[in-house]
Amino acid sequence: MDVPIFSGAENARAYTIQRTTKETDITLSLCLDGGEVSVSTGIGFFDHMLTALAYYAGFGLELSALGDLHVDGHHTVEDVGIVLGQALTAALGSRKGIRRYGSALVPMDEALCRTVLDLSNRPYLVFDAPMPQPMLGGYDSCLTVEFMRALAVNGGITLHQKCEYGDNAHHITEALFKSLGLALKEAVRVEGDAVVSTKGAL
Repeated sequence: MDVPIFSGAENARAYTIQRTTKETDITLSLCLDGGEVSVSTGIGFFDHMLTALAYYAGFGLELSALGDLHVDGHHTVEDVGIVLGQALTAALGSRKGIRRYGSALVPMDEALCRTVLDLSNRPYLVFDAPMPQPMLGGYDSCLTVEFMRALAVNGGITLHQKCEYGDNAHHITEALFKSLGLALKEAVRVEGDAVVSTKGAL
């Protein structure tokens, strides 16, 4: 079920999606122009990363996810990426007037990570960020690439992420999410009234 959100904000770039499968039940409301941030997925570290992403992107994000965590976190993390990407696509609409491109380089202690993206409506992921430690609390560090892939595919994003260097998987993951937020903030910014493409469409 997909429905517009934020009554009283008719021109808001916002969307709500509910997605229910045998593995997860997710409700997500996204506003590209700001708002409250409230995240609950049952995975504390993932909540922390999504909160950081929304904060640095300047997004309003309300997310509730119930997943089969008795199995592991994979389905929850991947499905949140799917739903967030779908909400982003819906909120962007025709993508008319947006800057389209964004990039950010973020340090986190010993780690330095880069995100470069294009809201091209042509999904592609290049991810180069080895994780030195396998677990971050109850979060499998290998799930970061699964989230980014699901987000890129469903959000129509050409997404490149690279850890330049780093020894701590917590710091690396946090720098990836924060740099993603900053790059999205730049890319969704409205700068005109035309589609930024020589083709005239994205």
